[in-house]
Amino acid sequence: MATDKTHATVRGSDGLVRPAWAEADDLMREYYDTEWGMPVRDERGLYERISLEAFQSGLSWATILRKRPAFRAAFANFDPDAVAEFGEADVERLLNDVGIVRNRAKILATITNARATIALRDDGGLVDFVWSFQPATTPAPRTAEEVPATSPESVALSKALRKRGFAFVGPTTMFALMEAVGIVDTHLVDSHRRGSSGVWSA
Repeated sequence: MATDKTHATVRGSDGLVRPAWAEADDLMREYYDTEWGMPVRDERGLYERISLEAFQSGLSWATILRKRPAFRAAFANFDPDAVAEFGEADVERLLNDVGIVRNRAKILATITNARATIALRDDGGLVDFVWSFQPATTPAPRTAEEVPATSPESVALSKALRKRGFAFVGPTTMFALMEAVGIVDTHLVDSHRRGSSGVWSA
């Protein structure tokens, strides 16, 4: 998820400190408190996150989060084997599905990426491949302005995935993925979630 870098933390009505974007509404707060930055180490889950990050490009994460149930229904719960079999009829179905983001390039990328995910199984699988780009250290931002948008590792991951046939996996999108699935911890240092993933110490 590409986070809003323009605000620092705020204290919620429950007394917990979060970045301002996480206090936007109940859905965003729940996502921040329970999902964002927690390790995702299963193929389906990681494929889903890559897919949704691609759909989020140019849009707000709140839009994607609200549509996530519809995305899951439309894309066979992001089962790579099922999505890899999607054909032109499925593309047309998806383009007419008002519950999702109806962008042909992103829809086609999601199908392409399902097939690329399957192909990676012969070489260790998507999870090990993506997690191999975990850096030696993680940022420790004090303000939202200090949260980077890319990193050397996200640039390298983007290039590596493209070589493996993935699409819509630019460096910024991949850094957002790395934040979302715990590969880096960009929780602000005074957030109640800092260090909660178990991947990095606070």
